[in-house]
Parts: sequence; structure tokens; C-alpha cells
Amino acid sequence: MDITDLISTDGILPNLRVTSKKQLLQELARKAATLTGVEAREIFDVLLERERLGTTGVGHGIAIPHGKLPKLDRLYAVFARLDKPVDFDSIDDEPVDLVVLLLAPEAAGADHLKALARVSRLLRDRTVCTKLRGCESTDAIYALFSASAASHAA
Repeated sequence: MDITDLISTDGILPNLRVTSKKQLLQELARKAATLTGVEAREIFDVLLERERLGTTGVGHGIAIPHGKLPKLDRLYAVFARLDKPVDFDSIDDEPVDLVVLLLAPEAAGADHLKALARVSRLLRDRTVCTKLRGCESTDAIYALFSASAASHAA
């Protein structure tokens, strides 16, 4: 499973302007609602609930908010490159500018964990993150994800 199996160009926000973690999660929930057909408020509530357990800001300007929803039929991802970094209560106290939202069906135990691991591995690659920070368009970001998926598969 690669990130391109989870994300489409419709799920990429190349230059998102937000000023807070809450606003970021709201915008991600709104975008995910258009992809999944699940109400944005329901997605937002799941994300908030997960953040209460501990931050999904994993460090180095990266966050991977995630949650499970009973109405989903498959895994979904949304990627956002922020116009300006925002405080996300990250484990290293650094602001976040690269975000991958991951949503899974309630029963997707192992697949959910595999997808989290795959996204985490991809975003641990400093070269990939530097390139993502330089991408200005949806197509450029998707092309980078596709190329990264191909190179990590080899």
C-alpha cells in the first residue's frame, strides 16, 4: 500500500492558509467530507478526540492526524502543505507545515496501522519533505508522491 493508493489529486491542498491547529483540522475535515461523503463535523470530532489522546504532530514540521469512522468503506488520505506553519503541540514543539490526514473504516485495524507506518516512513525522508515544501501545485505534489512510492517500492 502506497500513499497514492490512499490519496487522489482531489485530496491535495497545496497552499492551505490557516492560523491555528483547530482551523487546520476543520479545513482537513471539510476536504475529507467532500471525498468520503461523511459529515465534516463528524470527521472533525474524531480528529479532536484523537488529539486529546496525544498530539499527532510527529516533529520536524509534520503532523499525521488520523481517526476511524464507521461509515467509511476504505482508507482515505488528505495532504496539506501550509502557507505558513502553525503551532500543533508537536512532540518537538516545532510548528507544522506538512500534514497528512488519514481516515480509516472502524474495522480497518491492520490496514490503518500499515497506512500510518507507510505515511510516517515517507515523511521521515528529509529529501521528500524538502521537495514537498517546494511544490506549489497539486500536480507537482501528486507526482512527487507517485515517484516516492515507486522508489520506496524498489
